[in-house]
Amino acid sequence: MSEYRLVMKGVVKTFPGVKALDHAQLELRPGKVMALMGENGAGKSTLMKCMFGIYKMDEGEIEYEGEKVSIPTPLDALDRGIAMVHQELQPIPARTVAENIWLGRYPTKKAGPITMVDHAKMYKDTDDLLKKLKLDINPHAKLGTLSIAQMQMVEIAKAVSANCKVLILDEPTSSLTANEVESLFRIMNELKEQGVALVYISHKMDEIKVIADEVTIMRDGHYIGKWDVANMTKEQIIAKMVGRELSNLYPPLENHPSDEIMMKVEDFTSIHPRSFRHCSFELKKGEILGVAGLVGAQRTELMEGIFGLRAHTAGKVWIKGQEVAIKQPRDAIQHSVALLTEDRRATGIMGVLSVADNISIASLDDLRKGPIMLDDKKILDLVATNKEKMAIKVPSPKTAIKSLSGGNQQKVLIARWLANNPDVLILDEPTRGIDVGAKYEIYCIIADLAKQGKSIIMISSEMSEIIGMSNRVMVMCDGRITGFIDGKDATQENIMALATQFETAPEAAAANQ
Repeated sequence: MSEYRLVMKGVVKTFPGVKALDHAQLELRPGKVMALMGENGAGKSTLMKCMFGIYKMDEGEIEYEGEKVSIPTPLDALDRGIAMVHQELQPIPARTVAENIWLGRYPTKKAGPITMVDHAKMYKDTDDLLKKLKLDINPHAKLGTLSIAQMQMVEIAKAVSANCKVLILDEPTSSLTANEVESLFRIMNELKEQGVALVYISHKMDEIKVIADEVTIMRDGHYIGKWDVANMTKEQIIAKMVGRELSNLYPPLENHPSDEIMMKVEDFTSIHPRSFRHCSFELKKGEILGVAGLVGAQRTELMEGIFGLRAHTAGKVWIKGQEVAIKQPRDAIQHSVALLTEDRRATGIMGVLSVADNISIASLDDLRKGPIMLDDKKILDLVATNKEKMAIKVPSPKTAIKSLSGGNQQKVLIARWLANNPDVLILDEPTRGIDVGAKYEIYCIIADLAKQGKSIIMISSEMSEIIGMSNRVMVMCDGRITGFIDGKDATQENIMALATQFETAPEAAAANQ
């Protein structure tokens, strides 16, 4: 009997204009977690979709439990005991948790000649499953009422319910809190003990060192190698992923913020009493202001309020010393303020449109030829300039943006706003879901923009990112600004102290500024 539960060999998959997989391979052992790592665009998710029957391989073979098999559809994969939790959640919000878990395989019962869904059994089985996994989720709750993190856990429960022998987890912790990650790892360890072979795709090095037994690394669609995680340092894994040594995860900040105040915000207060309130800060020309805080600190909400996406009852904003009224995003754009949103898939990219459309959409007024026509040459020149300047990997300007990797999508969105030449650029989680190599490229773009005199506000949940990329750190807790720390003095300890300070007198916060 083979020591491997599943083996993929010589897998080739080509899409128009790009070879996504070039003789890739993977070996999974029962009771082991295989971390599958590589930069965005390395082919990890494509390889898993070939295993799960979503994509048809152009070349290659799959051996499952010692036998060569064909997996033409996801249903065939599930029938064989192969389950997958996708990076992109596809819930049915109007249906209950139980209905989502058992979708396509509802328990049934006979009522005379009619076969019906056995709802009583479905809800009991769901309740038993959730209790077994120690998930505090109501089986009768509509999925649309749950948080993204809870939806993610429901997807994991759905995979476990299939009694799988192989479980693929594609970026499962991207929306989970620390406690939920701990619950996921507990479930994974229980599955390991049952002999399940797990594939774990993640960019989070700390998680890989904790949960994985082996690591397979891919680069540009190629298989690079397989190693025991215990024998690899984080630095070695990164070097294998990007094909070069990254001696420092962050570029040196060579910008020199001036004394000129580019933006001033005073007493900004949300219309919602549990959101941001009495927030005041200044942003200097050429400064990178990091915004730190725990989940629920209202960092995103504050910046969306300033940008005109959320209503506020009090507060004033000055740009270059002039008070401005921003009631909607159009007003912010006209006053040279740009916002890169937190969720690029939901509120950033327009997936069905091309790269050219996504880059040009915010600056169409400057790309017109006559009163109603667009100048195609100007648009193509804009795309070509940004493709070179930001090293965007794309076969053609007409390529649909949804086919690009996360890092390249993020570069396109940054290019969209830079086309407007903004003075203030608000970046909300600019490197979320992006591999370490692409992160470094985006850090370099941010550092260069600040060096050019652009003023940057960067929200991040990664403490090391805040410390490594900020001239000054603004910390929020429970809707309030609790303090400011000079970048060179910022540590995890003093940031966390302010991030957990639920009541701070406004004068104390002002004094720290």
